[in-house]
Amino acid sequence: MIRFAIASIAAACLLATPARATDIQIRVLNVADASGSIRVEVCPEAEWLKDCVLSGKTPARPGITVITVPGVPPGAYGITAYHDSNDNGKVDQNFIGLPTEGVGFSRDAAIRLGPPRFSDAVLQVAGPRVVVDITLHFERTHP
Repeated sequence: MIRFAIASIAAACLLATPARATDIQIRVLNVADASGSIRVEVCPEAEWLKDCVLSGKTPARPGITVITVPGVPPGAYGITAYHDSNDNGKVDQNFIGLPTEGVGFSRDAAIRLGPPRFSDAVLQVAGPRVVVDITLHFERTHP
């Protein structure tokens, strides 16, 4: 009986592998120019559109800029990306509150009368590596 219990515990330990963190490679598309930085945030629902703990920043490169956010625990996340062209650490807005810098969201969630809901941008993250494409969108007056 003791051998059976020990064998059962050992088998359970082998089968219960801990969830592994994921590296998320974010390809930010439609980067207008090389000014400033591209910033991304990988947010669980509780941090959506707030200061997210999981984030990254890299110099902007016209066309496509790639950022990897390492060590993301498995789960549901929404991802934001923006072109911080003046490197002030925030998305600049015009007088009516529309972004004046390029912004984008996972699942290409749209900005309508405000930012998208988490449910429109949510992705399930699991596995050793995830690749996400986010297209930056600009206010209509942008070329």
